[in-house]
Amino acid sequence: MTAQTTIVDALKRIAEDHDGILRPRDIVEAARDEESPLHSQFDWDDSTAAEKHRLWQARQLTRVLVTFEPGVGGKMIPCRVFTSLTPDREDSGYRVTAAVMDDPAQRAQMLADAYADMRRFRLKYQHLVELAKVFEAIDDVQGSLVFKGVSMEEATADATV
Repeated sequence: MTAQTTIVDALKRIAEDHDGILRPRDIVEAARDEESPLHSQFDWDDSTAAEKHRLWQARQLTRVLVTFEPGVGGKMIPCRVFTSLTPDREDSGYRVTAAVMDDPAQRAQMLADAYADMRRFRLKYQHLVELAKVFEAIDDVQGSLVFKGVSMEEATADATV
């Protein structure tokens, strides 16, 4: 049995014990037991865990800030103030979205990232036949987008699910 299988089994047991619902607070409570296969997945040092939590809060803050910009037909649409491009994610970096949109190379990277997100969406929900038309639209877009002279499919082939 692999470590992942052991963790999955532990999480399934927790869900079963809570009417089929898996909640973070129940996972943490079960993981407090040092014998739990989940225990090693958490930082139990309160000072380092607190710092990690503050970093998570900072990431959340940058993700929720929006401004309204003119979209297609001049209609005002919400736009995130900051965006994270794939090359910046190793250090959880963010850029001002407006600046990214004005820089051709960064805009191309944002487009490649958006297409990779679409591919992940498709992989996650491919079993839902109700979304077949959405997947067809993704396929149509895939054929028409080019990122630095390379098709979007080639540019995002290494996208993780």
